[in-house]
Amino acid sequence: MQALIDVILPVFIVIGAGYLASWRRLLPEQAIDGLMEFTQTIAVPCLLFRAMWQLDLGSNFSIPLLLAFYGGAVAAFAAGLFGARLLFGRDWEDSIAIGFVCLFSNTLLLGLPITERAYGPDALSGNYAIIALHSPFGYTLGITAMEIARARGTQIRRLPLTVLRAVFRNALVVGILIGITFNLGSVTLPEPVTQALDMVTRTALPGALFALGGVLYRYRPEGDLRAILYVCSIALGLHAALTYLFGSLLGLSTDNMRSAVLTAAMAPGVNAYLFANMYGRAKRVAASSVLIGTALCVVTSWVWLQVLP
Repeated sequence: MQALIDVILPVFIVIGAGYLASWRRLLPEQAIDGLMEFTQTIAVPCLLFRAMWQLDLGSNFSIPLLLAFYGGAVAAFAAGLFGARLLFGRDWEDSIAIGFVCLFSNTLLLGLPITERAYGPDALSGNYAIIALHSPFGYTLGITAMEIARARGTQIRRLPLTVLRAVFRNALVVGILIGITFNLGSVTLPEPVTQALDMVTRTALPGALFALGGVLYRYRPEGDLRAILYVCSIALGLHAALTYLFGSLLGLSTDNMRSAVLTAAMAPGVNAYLFANMYGRAKRVAASSVLIGTALCVVTSWVWLQVLP
């Protein structure tokens, strides 16, 4: 119970403050959108750039860690896709959008602060390794599947360009790639620039969490309750359980097991809704799953903190 109070509740109190500010009209929608835009296009990419720049790439990009997390993610995607198709009778495009919601856990805005509060900033190397591949991997898988379903065999030649354009327009991916380039090139920056960068990165997580609360207010649950609960059970339960199983089989270290499983146990991220909105498919399921999954994450993350070493 102490972990719930000390580690998890502060994160969700910040989210709740954003939700309350949006609900009570303390901030207009444009202000919430502006804050989210700032964090997603500037502050968080700066945070990821800083992390990748300083990360020991050789020791922290552990193949077993990535196999455990992304093996669970692919299985969650498949379970969501085929469950939506076979259990709920959705067409293939809706099913792919629902599978993407199951795949795309909130590694950044929930996984990172909860892991940091539970185990300290020195335990985040595994998180950053997962995050570095998360958007490229998730969007490549989701867009490839969706474009194949939409093309019906007529536009497959355009698929690689479509995928690459979507992935490399993502500011988070750009920040990660620049950070890795600086790391590999042993690039240094003047001290005033580094201090200014640190000032921006300190605003990233609290600002993004507050904005997330404001955005979630708009995603009030509407219908499709069975499908939403199915998605939440996969995103919050199956993904983490499979990651724990794969991590145990692969002999993950304690720090990597914590990073992988806690990250896998997070609710679907806002990107899951953005993907559904981009294609105009299963938007209600995606939006409500983000909201309900984020609320349920208070409990499920506490459970995993009790299970993990």
